[in-house]
Amino acid sequence: MSIKQVNRIYSDFDLSFAANPVTGDVAKKYDVNAVKQSLKTLVLTRFYERPFQPKLGSPIYGLLFENIDVITANRLQLELEILINKYEPRVRAQDIEVIPEYDANAFTVNITFYVFGIEGPFNFSTILRRSR
Repeated sequence: MSIKQVNRIYSDFDLSFAANPVTGDVAKKYDVNAVKQSLKTLVLTRFYERPFQPKLGSPIYGLLFENIDVITANRLQLELEILINKYEPRVRAQDIEVIPEYDANAFTVNITFYVFGIEGPFNFSTILRRSR
């Protein structure tokens, strides 16, 4: 009997730190799921938050305290584009859409992207809301 070997391109630790049920080690995320986790982490990272990497981050968190309007949404879109192009070399963003949610006092972010080496496109969505 032949065992099919799975070729994985990208892998990262699962940030939930759940245990792998077979090995007991920290579980991993692979390929597109690893990239989506990385995008989420990048979007939520502020400057000076990572030890030894003070320049890694973006002003996105600070923009969440601005007015919920189209101007802030456009600025968020630009910052997301810069962030992805600078810190995520595995991804080519095709479309970044930031929608102001006036009643929820938040922004909905939809990122359509391609992962190098994997057929796509893929979508990542999140809601950006300021915390008090």
